[in-house]
Amino acid sequence: MSFGFSSLSALRACIARDWTPRIGDPEITGWLTVLAYAICCALAVAVLRRRPAGAAGRLWLAIAALTAFLALNKQLDLQTALTATGRCMARAQGWYDSRYLVQLAFIAGLLLGVVLALAWTARALRGHMRRNGLALLGLALLCGFVLVRAVGFHHVDRLISADFANIRYNFWFENAGLLLIAANALLLLRRGR
Repeated sequence: MSFGFSSLSALRACIARDWTPRIGDPEITGWLTVLAYAICCALAVAVLRRRPAGAAGRLWLAIAALTAFLALNKQLDLQTALTATGRCMARAQGWYDSRYLVQLAFIAGLLLGVVLALAWTARALRGHMRRNGLALLGLALLCGFVLVRAVGFHHVDRLISADFANIRYNFWFENAGLLLIAANALLLLRRGR
């Protein structure tokens, strides 16, 4: 049919060998992070209801969409499904042995896209950076975390899996960006009263 498989059900069966829908991070820190994403999404929507002008409005719309998606992804582990899909397609299409080049291109494209989007947003926010700078910094930290996780270098994974105060560094790293976003949103909402 497509993607190198005779049917869509054959592709689904291949993916199901490596990924099944289940709670991705059942620990309390995982659920606290989901809650932090949900709070940031709600705060971003509240800021959007105040109708921020131009680039600021697009920034908060992007934050609302991204935090909603990442809240779902945190527990559904969708990136593992994407990885499993790529692995199945690589085997079926015969390029599994050279998958490193595809992975490298994917990561480079993701990195370039994030850097360009953040640079464009910073430029577009000139004159509004004072009001939205914390959110942009938080978004940059969050994107950095997502990129580090996407790259998945084993020595980096070991580092962020280490802990401080019995809590993994990846919790601190991921939630630092969310804290900055939430703080900026609360400042904007407080000023608007």
